Amino acid sequence: MIESNRNKDLEKRIEAYVDGNLSPSEIDELWAELLDNEYYYDYMKSVASLKKISEDRESESKLQRTESQKTVWLSAAAAILLMFGAATIFNISTEPSETVSPISSIELDYYRSADGNVADDVKSDVVRQAISTANTGDVAKALSLINEELQKDNSEYKEAELLITSGSILYNSGRFSEAISRFETALEIDYDDMMLRERNYWYLGNAYFQVNKLDEAKFALEQAFELNGAYSRVAQSYLRALSVR
Repeated sequence: MIESNRNKDLEKRIEAYVDGNLSPSEIDELWAELLDNEYYYDYMKSVASLKKISEDRESESKLQRTESQKTVWLSAAAAILLMFGAATIFNISTEPSETVSPISSIELDYYRSADGNVADDVKSDVVRQAISTANTGDVAKALSLINEELQKDNSEYKEAELLITSGSILYNSGRFSEAISRFETALEIDYDDMMLRERNYWYLGNAYFQVNKLDEAKFALEQAFELNGAYSRVAQSYLRALSVR
């Protein structure tokens, strides 16, 4: 569990921002915090993605309700169609969405302080360099930098960070099987940062989802959910959706 590491106030403000319920000054304050916190910046994108899924689902539901009403008025068997339409609407509103998709890409960015400067104490130089290189499109060089660093004697945390970063680069390149291998290897390391571990499971679950290994995806997402961190809610939503597949 990582309950003690959660910033519940920040999570609430992120959700309020996504819902359009923050003032301009509150938005500025929120972004100042997010620029210095990649974990919650990534969380904000997940909340926004989840909201879009929910809105798309609601839009589809309204469209189907409208079509159902038209059918009721035009059909001679109005009573039967009304019953069918009500059952259909009930299913739409109560069943989990079946349209969720794995995340299209993993954000590769630096941690930044409130003044916009890169925070030197957050990522290793090699990780920052690899991310910068990958962002220019030179994936091979970025992976080479990380692979060279992995040959050295690193701390458990840095080893996991290097593997997760390289897995993210591979994921964004569409090399999902290779990304899975990196994420799985990172999980074999006994590092203490539960936020990093939670993200590791979240990325792994999405990578499995990309290659249609849904049982494995569910397992990884369950681990992310059970860690009860910032990804818990979005992981739960994905699990509900995957359960009806």
